[in-house]
Amino acid sequence: MSKTIALAGTLDSKGKEFSYVKEVIESLGFDTLLINTGVFPSEIEADVSNVQVAEAAGVEIEQLAKRKDRAEATRVLAEGMEKLLPELYEQGKFDGVLSFGGTGGTSIVTPGMRALPIGVPKVMVSTVASGNTQPYIGTSDLVMIPSIVDVAGLNVISTKVFRQAVFAIAGMLDFQDKALADSDDHKKPLIAASMFGLTTSCINHAKSYLEDRGYEVLIFHATGIGGQTMESLIEEGFFVGVLDITTTEWADELIGGVLNAGPHRLEAAAKANVPQVVSVGAMDMANFGPYESVPEKFAGRKFYKHNPTVTLMRTTKEENKQIGEVIAQKLNMTKGQTTLMLPLKGLSGLDVEEQAFYGPEEDQALFNTLKKHIDSERVTVEEMDTDVNNPKFAEAAAERLIQMIESNKEEK
Repeated sequence: MSKTIALAGTLDSKGKEFSYVKEVIESLGFDTLLINTGVFPSEIEADVSNVQVAEAAGVEIEQLAKRKDRAEATRVLAEGMEKLLPELYEQGKFDGVLSFGGTGGTSIVTPGMRALPIGVPKVMVSTVASGNTQPYIGTSDLVMIPSIVDVAGLNVISTKVFRQAVFAIAGMLDFQDKALADSDDHKKPLIAASMFGLTTSCINHAKSYLEDRGYEVLIFHATGIGGQTMESLIEEGFFVGVLDITTTEWADELIGGVLNAGPHRLEAAAKANVPQVVSVGAMDMANFGPYESVPEKFAGRKFYKHNPTVTLMRTTKEENKQIGEVIAQKLNMTKGQTTLMLPLKGLSGLDVEEQAFYGPEEDQALFNTLKKHIDSERVTVEEMDTDVNNPKFAEAAAERLIQMIESNKEEK
């Protein structure tokens, strides 16, 4: 049975380009589902019209055409794609989705791509693929390919890029079944874990401990987008447990560092009733880019040049009190089992004796604030007289999570 590639884009302005790509797709033996995301009708007959896309957002396409407001049209059509594309996928209308566009076309189609499940092939050829792609990709597995030249006409470069994009999604679909068949035979319960360079020893040890007991551990780098992605997958129900040792992204969120994960970090497991063991790994630091990029207001603070592009700044007692209040607030949201583990001898590889960020007083301010504000009826607090990277701490955290997962099974 042939597979179908949804081909979405502004057919009203790029009809020739999409007709070419459609022919290439079908020459490889795939079917196509053509979706018009343009404001105006197209000479090419689409399987899903711009009228349907607009209606999915609750707006009539004629209204958009009359307004002649490009920004508003882009917003409405993007909202329509975000609703319509997942619906079409659930109906079995397509197996993967491909699109081409400039800033407008990219902004219209990528919200719908992001709304599709992880694993559904999604490829966007875009004029903005070599810049900051985070607003377009978010926490999804969307693949963006630079268009090199504008998506405007067929020429020796654009046709080459278009064909490569078709080959990319064709390869994803051709090999998808084989890859799934291999992994389905070895499914294990999944655990999410958060890690930073300076908590690596802890997470690697905990990972081995958990894997020896039949779990598979997915590690997320706590660099902002890593925390966001982990939260998103927890919400989607991927995990039986969460080992959130490295919550350093909250330091960046509150202090103004560059690796923040937004105001909803540490909420997903609490809301979804997923057992979680949480700690304060790498909370002794906020992160910035190269040293010269650190805001002037932080002059005189304690810094550590991690590498030429990353500068770390030691958190203060007052900042740690603020961080403690917020983390307590997030953990108190829990609807299930949550344990907060505190490593009393250090929060990272830099926060131990004779290292650059060793600060018992700063750490104690964090611990005291957490214990003051944590709801002990909802959250269990465990203290250990070790640093976060001590193997004993890693094993205790992993074992505690296993106990909670097993208890959660019995309750269900």
